[in-house]
Amino acid sequence: MPDFQNAIHQPTNQSVNDYLRSHIRTVPDWPAPGVQFRDITPLLQDAGAFRTLIQAFVERYKSPAWRPDVVAGLDARGFILGAVIAYELRVGFVPIRKKGKLPFTVVQETYELEYGSATVELHMDAVKPGDRVLLVDDLIATGGTMMAGRKLLERLGGVVIGGAAIVDLPELGGSQKLKDSGLSLFTLVDFAGD
Repeated sequence: MPDFQNAIHQPTNQSVNDYLRSHIRTVPDWPAPGVQFRDITPLLQDAGAFRTLIQAFVERYKSPAWRPDVVAGLDARGFILGAVIAYELRVGFVPIRKKGKLPFTVVQETYELEYGSATVELHMDAVKPGDRVLLVDDLIATGGTMMAGRKLLERLGGVVIGGAAIVDLPELGGSQKLKDSGLSLFTLVDFAGD
């Protein structure tokens, strides 16, 4: 079994924010001209950076005040993070999928994107009334996906204790919209004005 403790290479003089940020690639003009796409795949590929990322989330959510009963991950990169965070916290994981991907009875929520609309779904039995749920995604842009996921979880009686993501793009207004709705939001890297 690999020794993940030895895989951590974070320099001691660098903040976790700066360390993680240094592993996020910016791809200009993708998927459309003028868009600065924040690619987290280099962060996931580096064992030390990935471990540091997960530890930052686990440290926050292992305390009794923040500890969830279940972690919900948003399709698709929220699955990567959410499943590992749930494993480390020893709680269950539920996926919130794009429309048409879940085989059982679902609830669904449609939301607006910058360029259209999308629908996400959740199994009817994914959470029980009163379950404390941590909602996880990779990035907060306009906030639509996380808000839709929250509505689904609350419709089933879940109590969304917070939203967590690696990256916040505050200039797109999503993080403020989520906070204004009363959602406690925790992000690790801020790309304000970049």
